Amino acid sequence: MTGWVVLLAVVAATLVFGVIWRAREGRVRPAATTTPLGTGEPADGSGKTEASADVAPDVPDQLPDGLRARLGDLDGTGVTLLQLSTTFCAPCRHTRILLADLAQRTEGMRHVEVDLTDHPEWSTPLRVHRTPTTLALDGSGKELFRVGGVPRRDELTAALRPHLP
Repeated sequence: MTGWVVLLAVVAATLVFGVIWRAREGRVRPAATTTPLGTGEPADGSGKTEASADVAPDVPDQLPDGLRARLGDLDGTGVTLLQLSTTFCAPCRHTRILLADLAQRTEGMRHVEVDLTDHPEWSTPLRVHRTPTTLALDGSGKELFRVGGVPRRDELTAALRPHLP
């Protein structure tokens, strides 16, 4: 009898966890730090960096050199949607289609996809634990927000609106 009770409790906990996890999927989350990616300087120019509760203080908040080259020149204008994917990720394909279409239709926005299968070492400094993850970067490389999973088009558009020319 206790075996059935334990099994039922495990199944119930798994279902509840799945519902909670799915509710977070594709939601826009604010950036965890105030430091522009690639500069090591805080966004306000104060010389002080703020440690966020979900970011380890020893993790450098800088773009890896290879990724910086892939992004090209961040000219201070527009928004870059940096999609971090892996080779065998089905949701990554859906995200690629959605972001490429959005960038094509929106002035001042571009979409760059990076495959972390080829560069797994980039996931640590970028604090990426799943794919797809989309980082919205402003023109100076500062992370505006991030989306885990396939973005919801309406939420993404609403979150980007204040940052576009």
